Amino acid sequence: MTVRTRVAPSPTGDPHVGTAYIALFNLCFARAHGGQFVLRIEDTDQARSTAESEQAIMDSLRWLGLDWDEGPDVGGDYGPYRQSERMELYGKYAQQLVEEGKAFICYRSAEELDALRQARREAGNSTALKPSDLQLPAEEVAKREAAGEPYVIRMMVPEGEGHCDIEDMLRGTIELDWGMVDAQIILKSDGMPTYHLANVVDDHLMGITHVLRGEEWINSAPKHKLLYDYFGWDMPQLCHLPLLRNPDKSKLSKRKNPTSIQYYQRMGFLPEALLNYLGRMGWSMPDESEKFSLQEMLDCFDLQRVSLGGPIFDVEKLRWLNGLWIREDLDTEELAQRMVEWAYNAENLKRVLPHAQKRMETLSDFAPLAAFLVSGTLPIEEASFAGIKGEREDIVRHLQFALWRMEELRHWERDAIWNELKALAEAEGLKVKDFLAPLFVAIAGSAASFSVVDSMDLLGPDMSRARLRHAIEVLGGVSKKAMKRLEKSYAALA
Repeated sequence: MTVRTRVAPSPTGDPHVGTAYIALFNLCFARAHGGQFVLRIEDTDQARSTAESEQAIMDSLRWLGLDWDEGPDVGGDYGPYRQSERMELYGKYAQQLVEEGKAFICYRSAEELDALRQARREAGNSTALKPSDLQLPAEEVAKREAAGEPYVIRMMVPEGEGHCDIEDMLRGTIELDWGMVDAQIILKSDGMPTYHLANVVDDHLMGITHVLRGEEWINSAPKHKLLYDYFGWDMPQLCHLPLLRNPDKSKLSKRKNPTSIQYYQRMGFLPEALLNYLGRMGWSMPDESEKFSLQEMLDCFDLQRVSLGGPIFDVEKLRWLNGLWIREDLDTEELAQRMVEWAYNAENLKRVLPHAQKRMETLSDFAPLAAFLVSGTLPIEEASFAGIKGEREDIVRHLQFALWRMEELRHWERDAIWNELKALAEAEGLKVKDFLAPLFVAIAGSAASFSVVDSMDLLGPDMSRARLRHAIEVLGGVSKKAMKRLEKSYAALA
């Protein structure tokens, strides 16, 4: 048997360090067994998926040195490697399950689903809806079908007691209660598959033999096992890797830790150091050395050296490790070349100079004007916002609304940024310059910089959003109670 592993990110945002972490372990496992590593793009969420995000994922993984044997850009014998290009497959397999009585058409409305869950909750049961909860009498199904009402296809799941045994390469046998497994939607009303169906179909058709994924998928494993059984296919061996965690042990999230690979690239971390750090997340070298290259990890890789304790992603520890790589692995000439490649290259200068040139009288004026573009976290404090109109709560509100709008922005370019921020200002009943004033401080560290919209375009989405989050924290952050109020107000604007 040829070992085949994969990583299957969704192109719906900034490339996540968690994606790189999972990709690293899949790559190492495949290489350790002389197998192939596959990149598959799971872009069935057409409302949120973008070509820019897909490209950013591929660029980021390649920057780290994680190369794949098959994928959307390199081809292979099992393509296409984008789910959006495989759509005709999923409907066929879903319909097969319906015809075999292993799935059913469900016409239940959102209101009916809420009422069913509430009834189960009041009866002291889990809210996992079963086929008996959802299936309608034949005459009602015929009535809704004749009316052209929307429907989904759900999988049949066990109704009684008992448990499902899942074999895990690290954890042994995991027992999961069937009572917690709901009649999962496998084909949505728009004909798009859910992750569960597409993932199983694609892994089978692409010959994936081992699935190394995050432990958040453990509870979905019974559904996947059922689907493999229904189709009569062999299930890949599963390995659920421990989740990356914030220093406070919570799941790694962008609200507590930068999670975008591009953020770390923009900050000036070396790809070797970031990959080294991700390799240390729950895994160790035989000699316990902390600093090692990808090749050294490949040479020594043994999956059983993974620890199941939640690995802590500590940016300060990463900075320390990055410093070792800079001092120990780069001579002066190599460091100079890295600096040029990172920020001081002709392409970057050509983008920045049109904005700086308007304010320059001598060449030495350039560095102070553009310093914020090649800086990491800016040294701002609450006093930095002293000249901004409005109370602290108002400033935080506007920064938070801008952050949310920028997180929703699908295509990061100057005019799109301007249009969204201008619309927010108008919705808030403010002059655009007053709404943007705190953003100047958050993004550039000063209200005297060139256009904040141009600055955000130059910085990119990951760094711009990180600076907005940092500014909010500098101003005292937002309590849970205040956040609920802000969310309600923001929703009202939309």
